[in-house]
Amino acid sequence: MKIKELPEVKLIFIRRTGAYGPENQQLMETFKAWLKENDLFNEATTILGIAQDNPETTVPENCRYDVGLVVSEFREFDDSRISKTVIQAGKYALFTVEHTTQAVEQFWQNLPNVLNESNVILDVSRPIIERYQYKMIMTHLCEFCVPIQSYK
Repeated sequence: MKIKELPEVKLIFIRRTGAYGPENQQLMETFKAWLKENDLFNEATTILGIAQDNPETTVPENCRYDVGLVVSEFREFDDSRISKTVIQAGKYALFTVEHTTQAVEQFWQNLPNVLNESNVILDVSRPIIERYQYKMIMTHLCEFCVPIQSYK
């Protein structure tokens, strides 16, 4: 775990609403295909996956999952699925994880204990972000950016 202040980023994204699960992975694959079709998948690519809702407090059919591309400037696309947002700067605990079902499940299971043992306080007002930089995608790694209020 590393603690880092992440800068504000502009994000173009596609959202799906429904229970979290395999459909989120399918959205990621659909989005990567869209990036390739639009010549946006290259060594500078950073993809974010953002579960906007806590499935423990939001009914499954209302859970929102966004998959997006960090961009330097917004531009228009001839695709009604594409939305835009700005993710504010903030302090995050960063975790690099193998991009396998088992490793990701283990990350989620261990996260509360790791934060507690590290005296890190989660900022529940912001979502946890999955970050996939091009070099990580190519080596089957992902990074979880966990928003924090404070740490000791």
